[in-house]
Amino acid sequence: MKFIDEFRNVDLGKGIIAKIHKLSTRPVALMEFCGGHTVSIMRNGIRQLLPPAVRLLSGPGCPVCVTANVDIDTAIALAGLPDVIITTFGDMLKVPGSYSSLQKARADGADIRVVYSTQDALQIARANPAHKVVFIGIGFETTAPTIAAAVLQAKTEGIRNFYVLCLLKLCPPVMKALLDLGEIKLDGIICPGHVSAIIGSKPYEFIPKEYGVACVVSGFEPLDILLSVAMLVNQIEMGKPCVEIAYRRGVKPGGNVRALQLIDTVFEVSEADWRGIGSVPLSGLKFRKEFEQFDARSQFTVSIPPVREARGCLCGAILRGVNTPVDCALFREVCTPESPVGPCMVSSEGACAAYYQYGV
Repeated sequence: MKFIDEFRNVDLGKGIIAKIHKLSTRPVALMEFCGGHTVSIMRNGIRQLLPPAVRLLSGPGCPVCVTANVDIDTAIALAGLPDVIITTFGDMLKVPGSYSSLQKARADGADIRVVYSTQDALQIARANPAHKVVFIGIGFETTAPTIAAAVLQAKTEGIRNFYVLCLLKLCPPVMKALLDLGEIKLDGIICPGHVSAIIGSKPYEFIPKEYGVACVVSGFEPLDILLSVAMLVNQIEMGKPCVEIAYRRGVKPGGNVRALQLIDTVFEVSEADWRGIGSVPLSGLKFRKEFEQFDARSQFTVSIPPVREARGCLCGAILRGVNTPVDCALFREVCTPESPVGPCMVSSEGACAAYYQYGV
């Protein structure tokens, strides 16, 4: 049965590829906005299957990659405080800050523990009441509900030693920021499936209305991405940009109402720093006043040295779609997964890591 399903997928994929080639009559630039999409595109050789006129660019869709050095430096400084336990997703350990990394801080004696969920961090707080447990809260709209739920649970249980360094970011505002920068001319955006499962498709509607850029929400399988490309090319060729969903098994136009309520209960919208882009208004989340007791920024005082970027690293430009990893002189020669210079080589969803693992 598995063989038959795979055969059907191959046959369907060939049909979609043929449709894209038939539809395509002029050059178009499409940006995939999710690191998961970038990995799937590279792993499955999707760029090579498309007409030469259809160009795919990678955007700032990796939450680890877009975390600014100032925020990494802050996390490292928190790790140096007495009686503090830092909890973090594994991808963050090796991300270089201005002068160090969480991995180096742990080697120097800081108590830094890898967790797989916010609930794991909450359990560490329960088990260590004499310590202050700080969770490094990176992610997009997908991660925000789980962090909000953990905070509400901590408040209900009266857990007073649990904190979050909130580095959460919102995708539609940074899409607007990229379009306003105008560094690259985009014809279409492959919108992130997991983010859209939370926020729905409606938050992207300003993109075709104000910028004339086509949008399709995509899943992560090769067929999902090929179908999304076909839908985008059709919109562009017809001259009718709009927002469509090619991932209907996971995304509804209105999103996940319960998840959005959780986010809104604990957080409010704020500006956020994005690597390679800078401060973007309304693109982040911060704690509401009634939950400030869980806010690591307001509950701890740390000093960090002057922020600096790694010389020669093009991670910021890669996140904006201006460059690709192979444009960087450090790629493969100096910057590798074992010795990363920038976060795009660290994260499993980083463009540099995908290019390194799967080739060009």
